[in-house]
Amino acid sequence: MAKKADPAKKVVADNRKARFSYAIESEFEAGIMLAGSEVKALRGGKATIAESYAMVKDGEVWLINSYIPEYLMANRFNHEPRRPRKLLVRKAEANKFAVAIQRQGMTLIPLRVYFNPRGIAKVEIGIARGKKLHDKRETEKTRDWERQKGRLLRGKG
Repeated sequence: MAKKADPAKKVVADNRKARFSYAIESEFEAGIMLAGSEVKALRGGKATIAESYAMVKDGEVWLINSYIPEYLMANRFNHEPRRPRKLLVRKAEANKFAVAIQRQGMTLIPLRVYFNPRGIAKVEIGIARGKKLHDKRETEKTRDWERQKGRLLRGKG
């Protein structure tokens, strides 16, 4: 069953395809360095992280290829929509990510971008392993069966 979202978190972007394409082993929360116009654009809710990933470079974690649209009111002080953004994690976590990436088949995938109750933008990233085609089929079968089972139980109850 899907996890219930925390009502205090305002989810801006969700990477729904990641849970289908990857087997997520662990999840972490990270801050994200944003410009002022990026925060305003995020509050509009049009950001996408579907084709983005994270990488460790020189002991720092970077979010690559995420799309935050330009904020129209920012004029010439606007940001670049697909620029690399630094993720704020502790050094020990960054080292853990680097070690996980060194292993074969592991990658860092952003799962969702949200604002916490204090209004600070956060990214939930997962250490994931890519699924093979037969694993994806199995996931789809179990999801369909759960959906069908729920319909049957509602119909009888």
